[in-house]
Amino acid sequence: MTTTTASHHLSPAFPGRAPWGTANKLRAWQQGAMERYVQEQPRDFLAVATPGAGKTTFALTLASWLLHHHVVQQITVVAPTEHLKKQWAEAAARIGIKLDPDYSAGPLSKEYHGVAVTYAGVGVRPMLHRNRCEQRKTLVILDEIHHAGDSKSWGEACQEAFDPATRRLALTGTPFRSDTNPIPFVQYEEGNDGIRRSSADYTYGYGNALADGVVRPVIFLSYSGNMRWRTKAGDEIAARLGEPMTKDAIGQAWRTALAPTGEWIPNVLAAADKRLTEVRKGIPDAGGLVIATDQDSARSYAKILKKVTGETPTVVLSDEKAASKKIDQFSGDESRWMVAVRMVSEGVDVPRLAVGVYATTISTPLFFAQAVGRFVRSRRRGETASVFVPTIPMLLDFANEMEVERDHVLDKPKKGSDEENPFSEEDKLLADAEKLEDEETEEQLPFEALESDAVFDRVLYDGAEFGMQAHPGSEEEQDYLGIPGLLEPDQVQLLLQKRQSRQIAHSRQKPAEEADLLEKPAEARPVVTHKQLLSLRKQLNTMVSAYTHQSGKPHGVIHNELRRVCGGPPSAEATAHQIQTRIAKVQEWATRMT
Repeated sequence: MTTTTASHHLSPAFPGRAPWGTANKLRAWQQGAMERYVQEQPRDFLAVATPGAGKTTFALTLASWLLHHHVVQQITVVAPTEHLKKQWAEAAARIGIKLDPDYSAGPLSKEYHGVAVTYAGVGVRPMLHRNRCEQRKTLVILDEIHHAGDSKSWGEACQEAFDPATRRLALTGTPFRSDTNPIPFVQYEEGNDGIRRSSADYTYGYGNALADGVVRPVIFLSYSGNMRWRTKAGDEIAARLGEPMTKDAIGQAWRTALAPTGEWIPNVLAAADKRLTEVRKGIPDAGGLVIATDQDSARSYAKILKKVTGETPTVVLSDEKAASKKIDQFSGDESRWMVAVRMVSEGVDVPRLAVGVYATTISTPLFFAQAVGRFVRSRRRGETASVFVPTIPMLLDFANEMEVERDHVLDKPKKGSDEENPFSEEDKLLADAEKLEDEETEEQLPFEALESDAVFDRVLYDGAEFGMQAHPGSEEEQDYLGIPGLLEPDQVQLLLQKRQSRQIAHSRQKPAEEADLLEKPAEARPVVTHKQLLSLRKQLNTMVSAYTHQSGKPHGVIHNELRRVCGGPPSAEATAHQIQTRIAKVQEWATRMT
């Protein structure tokens, strides 16, 4: 795989020349990808570029070059959704390429240079598109190519339809998948571990794009809170988001938080709207997006937002003609909020989106990355994006790994190597991401949400965590909601460090009896799963056992000494941070004896 940043001789985001004669200015990565393509002239080319980096501009610039040099005679763009194929046609028209987004069959009018279709459309009539490729030299642009592996029929249809194509350009912002369906026209290379991974011809990751000022830095604001629900068996369960729980309990606590009848969602939506107000001081047309799990929730969230803002939000429920029109209208106006189920999670271009609320239970890295990708498109330097998430271990892991570049793993890892494949438990990736709004999954066991509240928990930025817990509406929460919307990436880090230091200093001045929330900074409150906590306890017991042999002291004596020195309850009741502190202490003791 080739990874690149902007060329040194070019301005990072907008070089001062217009190559190929199609765009006013190309970004340096687009220029670099063009130069590599023109030099190598490959039949297949996979470009991986982070959402918001400008894959469409690169692809259409290349298409114009290939048409101009008579390498191809026509173009076929394949997109995931109806809305996106129309978006492609509009973007192409701006540089003089005419694509028919309504093409279904038969001869194409001579006024068009090609067609824009969906993967589903190709799946229905692959031979139609194969015949078109055989009749004229064709460039096929496969947008978000990972969708060609969504189902066996789609992958086979793409293979059949575009096997005769003269050139094939595959694009994606998220090349990884949790399943092992091979993606058509993507090259896989075997690593030293015997596992085949996708190999891109040109890669431009989020970290590189952030350094170049092409995308916005993302601030994640995480909210915890107490949840109470009733199981199918009639048992009432109470838990706090962020505390170690079983997988089923995490799922049910998560759904309780998102239930519009509780207090968590109204408080988080109100906080997100306050954040939007702050962002709009620097970005006057900034908009917000709530990504909901299903249609009923979306409508309920819209009602809550209307109460909070006094303005009726745009509600986008499904991939229909009216939905595209609503998205276009929202993109062009200055209204505050849009609520959507799934269709705005990928590819849809609404550059003014700057604040998001992840109010869905879809828990795959692909969906999360695509959802966050809606907020990172930068229009000018200094713009920041803010995404509100529940304190769910999996989501916080995704947020902390924003800059990690991944590839599609074609082979299952060998038994016992789960650590090398962080998505090993997510074999239902596309089933989750593409499921119908009202479709039940195994995780969604029957239950009844009873009540919930919200607590500001932490801010995550650039792999680090900041903040102490605070009640909604408090000065401490406002410290983070009021972060300016125009900041350079290094300024974000510095400001968050200052806010946390101020919080800690303020906390130390208060009498202990006034502390009604956990008075510890985020890095001292690691969010772990039930499984991770068991692993930490096992690690502590192993260390204590080793130290027993070294020191001659019984296990119980060592555990009691650790409690006395480090503080806290017995290890069976200790938090992850308390156990980690004890592990470090017993390691220190062991080192002294050697």
